[in-house]
Amino acid sequence: MENTKKDPMKDKQYDSLMEAINDLTKEGYKDDFKLQENHIYGVYSKKEYQPSDLKITATYRFDGMTNPSDESEVFAIEAKDGNKGTMVLSYSFQKSEDSDLLKDIQHA
Repeated sequence: MENTKKDPMKDKQYDSLMEAINDLTKEGYKDDFKLQENHIYGVYSKKEYQPSDLKITATYRFDGMTNPSDESEVFAIEAKDGNKGTMVLSYSFQKSEDSDLLKDIQHA
């Protein structure tokens, strides 16, 4: 018999960005990750990470109500040191070349 561990975060659906962030915070994703020029910064932990230090455990996409370019995504991220947090990016950012660091983060 195969032992498979299911991640409950991957099956969740949210109606709004704030609902997702609030729920993820309750699940322990308390830091706020920001993309910097050459690293990812944890705002609350004040730690700097490289993409190889992080893993995206879930992604949730939200469409703008009035304008499709208002689309955003929230990423649930875990660091190798146990720190967990979220990163919110807009659709326009993801289409920019500055998102290369995000592309290098491993997905669970």
